[in-house]
Amino acid sequence: MPSSGIKMLLTIMSMVFLVVTGEPQLIYKFDIPNLVKDFKCTETCKFTLVESMPENLTYPAFEPIMMSTYKAHKRILEKVKKTLYLSSCYWSLVGTDTDYHDYSSAEGEDILKHLYDLTKDGTISLKIAQNNTNKDTQMLESVGAEVRTPDFKRLLHYGILHTKMWVADNAHVYIGSANFDWRSYTQTKETGVLIEDCPCLGEDAAKIFEVYWYLGNPNSHIPQHWPANLSTAINVSNPAVLNYNDTNGEVYISSSPPQFCTTGRTGDIDAIVNVIRSAKKFIYISVMDYLPEILYAEPRVYWPIIDQELRNIAFNDGVQVYLLASHWQHTIEDMYAFLRSLDELHTTKFHKIDIHVKLFTVPADESQKKIPYSRVNHSKYMVTDQHAYIGTSNWSGDYFKYTGGVGFILKQSDGASSNLRQQLVQLFLRDWNSEYSKYVYRF
Repeated sequence: MPSSGIKMLLTIMSMVFLVVTGEPQLIYKFDIPNLVKDFKCTETCKFTLVESMPENLTYPAFEPIMMSTYKAHKRILEKVKKTLYLSSCYWSLVGTDTDYHDYSSAEGEDILKHLYDLTKDGTISLKIAQNNTNKDTQMLESVGAEVRTPDFKRLLHYGILHTKMWVADNAHVYIGSANFDWRSYTQTKETGVLIEDCPCLGEDAAKIFEVYWYLGNPNSHIPQHWPANLSTAINVSNPAVLNYNDTNGEVYISSSPPQFCTTGRTGDIDAIVNVIRSAKKFIYISVMDYLPEILYAEPRVYWPIIDQELRNIAFNDGVQVYLLASHWQHTIEDMYAFLRSLDELHTTKFHKIDIHVKLFTVPADESQKKIPYSRVNHSKYMVTDQHAYIGTSNWSGDYFKYTGGVGFILKQSDGASSNLRQQLVQLFLRDWNSEYSKYVYRF
């Protein structure tokens, strides 16, 4: 091994244990073979930042608006030739799936019809890994789709499959916050990335799907050692260096929970911590829920990993931290206290700490207020002067310890106008400076 590789290995092995809720968690734990494995990604890919804009959420004409999630999903359906793998939390693509819907369910219904037609006529092999059974996937199953539902209670005692990911022909991928839900196209605010013509990342994403697919077998168990064919050489210490659009970047895909990470796979919480620690100037975060605790498992305990990292880098390194969380009908009441605690640091007198927290509220008219679980900024991303991170998880401990999720991580400096990281900065600042964002102390 060259000296630089030995130095990297020793640095990683020397990282300290963080003791959280009585059990040690090692940040940056990777397989030694993948630190030195030669890997090259030769194709030219296309990346597109995509978002769902809830109806009646408007911005000035000069502000950037990204490709719609609906259009991104349609592009995948128009491109797919053989196989389509879908990882989902739940399905609700038809307006009648909810107690109340307005006229805006047409896009979700069109997506379901397109999936149905492609499957029924034998054009594609459709596999779905889902969290719960539902009418939409049962309909697809009736025309040939294969559906599996991993039992998280049996496998992990807690948690759900929360991933929102499309993988078509191991070449085209969507990763983001949008569920298989008509509201995710027209009634909730979502952020994701569309990856096209990129077998390097498509094959890697398919390996994550294969983990879900295996665990969806009723007799499955989490193996002590995952099969070698599911291992990856693409991770935080060895990202895929590739050309996309008219620029270059370093990319990898992370996964949670740790038990689902095959050899070489970077854990989602490790990716988030690495992105935070790598920032030099600023960190912008947009996430629906932000709570440094275990919410849905027993015991309900403090889980400070992300919160601690943000406080450390703001205090010790002077990095600017802007956090945008969501205010809606189902905001968890405790979140306000944690957010105010973080925001309060900018009032210190003897040490300048540039942390500010806002809450984003999606407006709703009287009809929209009746649509259940809608009108919310559902995004889950972070962007710094070094990285873009687009994930599928809310930011509480459960999502990283017990819940199935993925993250797309791109490292890229300033450069071409097609730079996705810079576009994500623009998207964040548009929302942060909009009339829909208010400082947390006003709540």
